[in-house]
Amino acid sequence: MTDFPIDAVITWVDGDDPAHRARRMKYASRDQILNDEVGGDIRYKSIGEIKYCVASLLRFAPFLRRIYIVTDAQNPGLEPFLDRYFKDRKTEIEIVDHHVIYRGYEELLPVFNARSIETVLWRIPGLSEHFIYLNDDFLLVAPVSPEDFFEDGRAICYASRFSILSARILHFLKPRKKGFKIHGFKDSMVNAAAVAGRKRNFLYIGHIPLALRKSTLEKFYDAHPDIMEKNMSPKFRCQSQYNPQELFYLLAEKSGDCTVRSRKGMDLYLKPRNGKGYITRKLKEFDRSDAPFCCFNSLGYASDEDQKLAMGWIRRKLGLDNTASSE
Repeated sequence: MTDFPIDAVITWVDGDDPAHRARRMKYASRDQILNDEVGGDIRYKSIGEIKYCVASLLRFAPFLRRIYIVTDAQNPGLEPFLDRYFKDRKTEIEIVDHHVIYRGYEELLPVFNARSIETVLWRIPGLSEHFIYLNDDFLLVAPVSPEDFFEDGRAICYASRFSILSARILHFLKPRKKGFKIHGFKDSMVNAAAVAGRKRNFLYIGHIPLALRKSTLEKFYDAHPDIMEKNMSPKFRCQSQYNPQELFYLLAEKSGDCTVRSRKGMDLYLKPRNGKGYITRKLKEFDRSDAPFCCFNSLGYASDEDQKLAMGWIRRKLGLDNTASSE
């Protein structure tokens, strides 16, 4: 049994906010805007996933002490929704602005880059030593316990081992999209392996809630402030950046601060850019699974009809009424 506090941290942005979009357009180059994986509107689009992410934590992880939502001068306005469905919630919810985690580095702001922001999440004031990190399109869809994330204080890493050489070959063979060679999720893990001094393989983590320890990151960055500043600086995603969570796991595995387990059967993943009928088929597949972790990646790409299907499935999983609402 764990007897220490555990917090959750969620990164969120409403890209349709005119003020946020104006700031983004001020700094983005034409190529960055055209590249959906870097600065395109779809990367920042929010269709309400944040409320279901938070709801899933309250429903299935009531042991959490606090949920931090990290934003850029925004507020998701969750109170009416939470008061309706989670009136007796014990978990505190706190909004954290980028200026807070970039204190001392304010000249680097604004940033519109998840990897930059993730690099300094450990700097949230009051954050517990043991915490869970989620993007706003992650959610829990079954009950979990602290022991699903930490074992005797060690972070649990759900991953498989992946050859660095194979990853580099795959990147070389990857076709261009809209004229761009995409620097993807796997590529950022290869970069993290280089920072950690790994030569042969890395831990291939998924789009799932990730268990982390603050002190491991703090100790590394205190010793290597240049590595932190270089990764937290780019306003938009760039090829040189590493995945901060992957770096944590590689460091923690070496120091004995994490336990690696198989991801098999633990997560569900949906990416709605795979043709008509894809979401219906995936939701039926999800209904046959008891996996606790789920990611609806870039649901903004889906049609209105498919978005409605996905949101209806999520509401049913979370035990919410399925009435279309404007909470």
